[in-house]
Amino acid sequence: MNGKDPFIAADCYSALTARIIEHIGFKAAYMGGHATGMMHYAVPDCGVLTPTEMIEQAARVAETIAIPVIVDADQAGESVADVYRSVGRYERSGVAGIHIEDEIAPKHSAYDGPLLSIPDMQARIGAAVDGRSDPDFVIIVRTDELYVDGGGGSGSLDEAIARGVAYAEAGADAFLPTFATEEQIPQIAAEVKIPVGAYGKLVPGMQFSLFTGFGTAAAARSHYELATYLFEHGELPPVAFGFPEKDVLINQGRYDSIVRKWANRTDRPIRGAN
Repeated sequence: MNGKDPFIAADCYSALTARIIEHIGFKAAYMGGHATGMMHYAVPDCGVLTPTEMIEQAARVAETIAIPVIVDADQAGESVADVYRSVGRYERSGVAGIHIEDEIAPKHSAYDGPLLSIPDMQARIGAAVDGRSDPDFVIIVRTDELYVDGGGGSGSLDEAIARGVAYAEAGADAFLPTFATEEQIPQIAAEVKIPVGAYGKLVPGMQFSLFTGFGTAAAARSHYELATYLFEHGELPPVAFGFPEKDVLINQGRYDSIVRKWANRTDRPIRGAN
């Protein structure tokens, strides 16, 4: 977060997709709530994915890769007590940091409610800070003030900045103003004295970018199209099977080596030895 170069944390929603992000060369991965809820539980991003479910998937991702993982923790629970406990559990799962947000559940739904008040959100941030043991565990705080269509914000840049300043004062390590425009981000970064990130391409004022959604959309669309083809034709086209990087991504060679050593040491037959 405090490096000289801005970075992209790219979309993952599983151990394999996280391994792909690392293999390609990204410095960090991002596990979004919408992506994870859709792919693992087939639920919408309206606050129904529980911290326990998210932490379970996050631990699998963190175990698989060496690069840092940022996880969407939504509100991190119902109350400040939930936030305190959830942050400790996220930290122990091995992820590098989380973001918590000021939406009120059920968010992104038919409910057109306001955002959590600034004092209440500051209290949640304080509970999150108290809940971590490792000072390097990053607590990113997201505001949806600029998220008007589907979020609880009013669209006020001044309010978004005020929230960023207040959240930094409460102990946030970084600030994520959802849907801030390319013109708004430098204005926010000038006032909020912690690293600022956003969704989408890196622009001046941003220290990090969270790219999400492309993996789930592509995977679901491909599966839908292939399943439809199979239903209509009774077979699948060749493109449906395998991809060249599979063995590298699942460490096939490493496991083959372990099995081969075991077979040699115990005088068992080895496939392809002749």
